Amino acid sequence: MTTYSDYAYLIVGLPVLAFVLTIFLGWHLPKGGGFFTVLATFAGFIISAGIFTEIFPGEVLHQSMHWFATLNVGILIDPLALAMLLMVTFVCTLIHTYALGYMDGDPGMARYFAEAGLFTAAMLGLVFSDNILQLFIFWELVGLCSYLLIGFWYRKPSAASAAKKAFLTTRVGDVMFLAAIVILYNSMASLNLNLAPGEYLLQFPVIYKSLALIDPGQLTIIALLFLGGAVGKSGQFPLDVWLPDAMEGPTTVSAMIHAATMVTAGVYLVARMFPLFYAAPYGLLAVVYVGGFTAFYAATMGLTAFDIKRVLAFSTVSQLGYMMMAIGTGAVVGAFAVGVGMFHLIAHSFFKALLFLCAGSVIHGVGTNDMREMGGVGKYMKWTMLTMLAGGLALAGFPLTTGFFSKDEILVVAYEYGSISHQWLPYIFGIVAALMTAFYTFRMWFVAFDGEPRSDYHKHESPWVMLVPLMILAVFALAFGAFSQSGFYDAVGNNFEHYGVDFEELAVVGGHAVAHGEGHGGEAEHGGEEAVEEPFIIKILPIVVGVGGILLALLFYSRWKKLDVRKYVGERDPIRGLLLKRYYQHEILTAWFAETVVYGLSLISNMIDIKIVDGVLNKISEVTLAFAGNLRKVQTGIIENYITALVFGVVVLVILIKIGMEVGL
Repeated sequence: MTTYSDYAYLIVGLPVLAFVLTIFLGWHLPKGGGFFTVLATFAGFIISAGIFTEIFPGEVLHQSMHWFATLNVGILIDPLALAMLLMVTFVCTLIHTYALGYMDGDPGMARYFAEAGLFTAAMLGLVFSDNILQLFIFWELVGLCSYLLIGFWYRKPSAASAAKKAFLTTRVGDVMFLAAIVILYNSMASLNLNLAPGEYLLQFPVIYKSLALIDPGQLTIIALLFLGGAVGKSGQFPLDVWLPDAMEGPTTVSAMIHAATMVTAGVYLVARMFPLFYAAPYGLLAVVYVGGFTAFYAATMGLTAFDIKRVLAFSTVSQLGYMMMAIGTGAVVGAFAVGVGMFHLIAHSFFKALLFLCAGSVIHGVGTNDMREMGGVGKYMKWTMLTMLAGGLALAGFPLTTGFFSKDEILVVAYEYGSISHQWLPYIFGIVAALMTAFYTFRMWFVAFDGEPRSDYHKHESPWVMLVPLMILAVFALAFGAFSQSGFYDAVGNNFEHYGVDFEELAVVGGHAVAHGEGHGGEAEHGGEEAVEEPFIIKILPIVVGVGGILLALLFYSRWKKLDVRKYVGERDPIRGLLLKRYYQHEILTAWFAETVVYGLSLISNMIDIKIVDGVLNKISEVTLAFAGNLRKVQTGIIENYITALVFGVVVLVILIKIGMEVGL
């Protein structure tokens, strides 16, 4: 009997087919052949949903075939991968549908949909890979597609520059990721494991069951290198510089990168390798601090940005920090942290895709990205205004929205992490970032949609092909969390039980057995007898900061404003200038690091190569040639000279023999 599981390969295969058809035929078809990409992605969603009905909650789909040596190619669909497959196919289907209207009339429409289809396929292939090397191959393909799409309008110097910046910055993380794979392979190969038929060295189940045998020091190095790869791809500090500049691509590209693909890959990598991070001393400690600081740091930059897409870009970096921080708390709450982090990832995909598509709708209708030239847009774009309000409420963590449920649980586990480990900084970062997120989100909404127009712009609502995806995403942004939170935590939080991962054993390897015993350990049952009891103020604090940030934005930026922001922040305010310059990241990394340090080291290396390495070799060649030249002069070509030399040699030889005989040699 044929089942959906038999067609799992088509989840990636169909978008690849759409890429091929669109790149060759799209130029001659309506809408650039974009319907190929839409249908292929939607078919992937149908297959993913069918697999969900077949294997959820108690089974895992694993298909594998030999590649070469001890490596394989395979598909692994467990609750963790299934959640991602459903999200990516669903959200990308809506984004591609929206793009049929947004990209209409663009001369490169066929190229756009071909690249978008390949981008989707790469992300889906990354998600259902059953081994870390295959995941890395798709990881690199995701990076290539992001380069092509960010620089889609490559004739614009800013777009071409942003694409190169994204590609080169993420390569820094990718080198670390590859180094982690090499070290992990060598560590596992040295164990001389007895692999059963169908098992291969870098498969995730094989990695999980081998962790307790690997040296903890090696595990820490591997975990930190994997984290470096995730930091690059998911735009965490300090490799976040590429993400705001990625706004140079079409808004639909921004929605894909920031909601369903690319940046979520880093978080997924850390979640997929959670047992390794748990077993590695200091692995999760690095994750929780990188994530917590990024959440706070990126939120500060969102306070002053005026480009509507850049505000959303900074919020993406901040929300990715929340996801990392949630997974990092696993040192205390165990694998439950994976469920918490991934739930925010799924929730974020809905409201961030919605917000970016709404921003695209505004830009499509108004003709500018600058919020200072907008104002009063809500009068002419009511559907866009209402759907963006839904997305804004979810991002701000307004009570009972999807964002509230996901962010509140992150703050709960961060509080528990602080209570048990006595490290409160991640929780403080999370609370302050939540306040700033609510403030800058509704600063954006009030400045764009409220008040009176501040410039003469076009006044029209977007077409229905763009509005319908917004409405669907708005429903999920508002209601998804209330109906799915508990079941999601239970399924994804217990994901590693399918592989028999013993978190008690790994806790001893990782050196946090005490925290493991006091918290939730490896179980996903949050809130049990051993859970930390929250004071009332801690329970309501997420609501207070979320609603408080919205009220502050209303007081400063709405038509009913009671406070003038210019009384508190001036044009020459140094902090405002620092935030507008994004902490001078570009100057530090480009002017100082790249152009001074890297270029300086390149000049020194070049001098050493030319003056010393090449100099020594050139001198050896020069001496050899000179000696050969002198030796060549002996070879005159005159036979008489050769006979004379021969006779002279014979005479000398006879004399030497005679002398030797006389002295008794």
